[in-house]
Amino acid sequence: MLFDRPEAGRRTLLLQIELRQKANPDAQELAELARSAQLVVASVATVKREAPHPRWFIGSGKVEELAQLLGMHDADVVLVNHDLSPAQQRNLEQALDCRLITRTELILTIFADRARSHEGQLQVELAQLKHAQTRLVRGWTHLDRQKGGIGMRGAGEKQIELDQRMLSERIKATQAKISEVSKRRQQNRRGRNRRGTPTVTLVGYTNAGKSTLFNSLTDAEVLAQDMLFATLDPTMRKVRVPGTGEVVLADTVGFVSLLPHTLVEAFKATLEEVIHSDLLLHVVDASDPLWRERMEQVQQVLDEIGAAELRQIVVLNKADLLNPELQQALEGFGCLISAESRQGLDVLIKQIGDVLGVVAPHQVILPAGDGRNRAWLYRSGAVLNETLLEDGSVQLTVQADQQLLGQIKQKAGLWLDNQ
Repeated sequence: MLFDRPEAGRRTLLLQIELRQKANPDAQELAELARSAQLVVASVATVKREAPHPRWFIGSGKVEELAQLLGMHDADVVLVNHDLSPAQQRNLEQALDCRLITRTELILTIFADRARSHEGQLQVELAQLKHAQTRLVRGWTHLDRQKGGIGMRGAGEKQIELDQRMLSERIKATQAKISEVSKRRQQNRRGRNRRGTPTVTLVGYTNAGKSTLFNSLTDAEVLAQDMLFATLDPTMRKVRVPGTGEVVLADTVGFVSLLPHTLVEAFKATLEEVIHSDLLLHVVDASDPLWRERMEQVQQVLDEIGAAELRQIVVLNKADLLNPELQQALEGFGCLISAESRQGLDVLIKQIGDVLGVVAPHQVILPAGDGRNRAWLYRSGAVLNETLLEDGSVQLTVQADQQLLGQIKQKAGLWLDNQ
């Protein structure tokens, strides 16, 4: 316990602080984050400042206004869009007599609630520990007490030093566990590379529809909901792209603006899948009025993790929510689709094949009556056209990777060199 904090409820007052000459998370995103955490937004207060006040981050007059707003709207939580120092957070909570939650703390809470896999839970734990470590810096008066005696590092060790040491040990232990997970991921990637299987990774702003697109392309059942960070744990499935062959499609956690550095550091093991991809599908919610800004924010995160130069296809999703005029206006900005209605998916799949490289077409000749192999070839998605020959045999023009061509040679018998 850092100090006795007021109980947190569900009715929330959003405190949007806009600092001049500094990037500020937008109010709409903060409200969406609150909704994802099942908080009820009772009211929104906006404060503009040149610089943070050293005691409360905001001025004393605004503190009084906030106290009145909390009473008027029966709110018991203040959600603020900036990180505060430990002392500022403590002072505001004492002045307002309510729980104050920063944007970073809210994101960590959402992540902790959504993590399902062992790897995801470890990464959230690491992010929480690193965030807690930054809070053990001044402001916590009870940490000034000294401890000594049996089992202690030494007589006179301060409580804050003891807590810092315990946190450091837990961080090292968690990092070691994540390192083991990362090694397994590296082994899996090496296996895919040996087999020549390319990886296509979905990236984009949170709630852009990545998981819905993933499900549409793979027939998987990844959680897809209209909320921020519905998907946290990375998911992979194999899909076949006509003309290219088998690829691994990866769904990843969504990005947000000004993603807390502790989260970027903690989720490096997961984000490695992005870095080592052969192609990124940058999924954009085309119905969002701020879609250009969202794209730039995702690009900033990709740049931070070293993935900005990877090949990309911009996928403008949610076309079904746009009128025909808007759809036409967006055609030159990317591949316009609707993952929900499957509109444009055939075009997207073709673009994936074009970027990854198309294998030259081959001709396969099947004996008359070999319907079984003919059906298998059509199911593989490799058949371009079919010609019935005079002797009753069937000539199929196929476009397939080397793995599928090897299977064709074994199963179908006769096959000719590429045209």
